[in-house]
Parts: sequence; C-alpha cells; structure tokens
Amino acid sequence: MLKLTPILLAIAYALVMYRVSVWRTHRELDQKSTELADPALKRITDRLAAALDLQRIPVFIYEIDPVNGLAAPDGRIFITRGFYRKFRNGEVSAEEMASVIAHELGHVALGHAKRRMIDFSGQNALRTALIMVLNRFIPFVGAMIANMLTSLLASHLSRSDEYEADEYAAALLTKAGIGVAPQKSLFTKLEDLTQQRAGVAPAWLMSHPKTQDRIAALEKLEARWKTDA
Repeated sequence: MLKLTPILLAIAYALVMYRVSVWRTHRELDQKSTELADPALKRITDRLAAALDLQRIPVFIYEIDPVNGLAAPDGRIFITRGFYRKFRNGEVSAEEMASVIAHELGHVALGHAKRRMIDFSGQNALRTALIMVLNRFIPFVGAMIANMLTSLLASHLSRSDEYEADEYAAALLTKAGIGVAPQKSLFTKLEDLTQQRAGVAPAWLMSHPKTQDRIAALEKLEARWKTDA
C-alpha cells in the first residue's frame, strides 16, 4: 500500500487541481471580458458562422495586454485587448483576425480547450508522483528531472494541438471564402506582434511550433487539396 501512496496522492491532487483550474479560469474570464462589438470583425465572423451553419459566433475581448487568442473550456472564444488594439492600429487585418478566431474555434471543435485543463491537472499530478518517487533514489535532482520530463510532455501535446487547430482553421477559412493566405501572413507577423523570438529556445521546448513549420504545414495541406480536387 505504501508503494501506491504517491500514485494515489497524485490522482487526488489531479482531481483537485482540475476543479480549481476550471473555477479560476471561468472567474478570471468572466471578470475581465466583454463581448466584442466591432462591425468590421462581425462581418467577417458572420462568414465563418455561415460556413459552420451557425447564426453567429460570439467573440469576447479579454482585458489583458499580451497579444493572444484563446478558447475557454466552456467553448467561448476570446481575443485579448492587446491583439484587438493591433487590429485597430492597422497592424493586423480583419481577415487575419478571422484566422485567429477560426484557430480558436478549432481548439473548441477538436476538444482541445477542455482537454488542456485535464492535461494541465494530469501533468501536475505526474510531476508530483515523479518527484515523490525520484526523490527517494536521487534527492534534489529528482525534482529537476521530473519537471523536465513533464515540461517536455506538455510541449509535445501543445504543439500537436496547434497543428490540428491550424488545419481546422485552414479548412474553415477556405469554406468561408477567406482562404489560407491571411493565416500564413499572420504567422509571419506573430513574433513581432508578441515581441518574442522563436530562436531563443529549441523548437521541442516551445509550446507552439516554429512559425516556418506552421506555414510549411499549411502549404503542404493546400497542395494536397489541389491534388485531391
């Protein structure tokens, strides 16, 4: 029984962390967001809605400065105030914003938004269990190894989700008559918009794939569509 204690504790920890994470996320988003009311963006999101046979796609502004889009576990789509500001300043087009919304819709449709909350809890549980086990054999160093292994796992899962959401967005944008070009052009701007540099860390340690890899994947997808047509 004692040997199973770390695993049982990790499972209990995962369940508690999942509930707490969901509650905190919902509370944060509810307190710091309002529904987007922009005629130019509504016109283009209406095209996405029509392609999905929906009446409308509600999008919310999340009142934080970092440039980002996100899908909540409950299915809501958010654009940060910082990202919307880039659009208002003319640094991002309406079509490029639509590609972000389509990407986040992909995370919802493919179950990533909910799964990420579970993955987050599961990764924390795994980290806790690994630390407990490894510290018995290699004290102090065991915690470092556990953190590294779970970070690698999280990065791999996140990059896989990003590629899948990119593909979903490409199909939706094409069906809506917008095309994949805005998606690719936004990728080329992202590093400057977010003031981050992909080359700082190895690709396998990043939560998102490299920009050129994402563009290459889209071009490969387009080529396959042309062949199948």
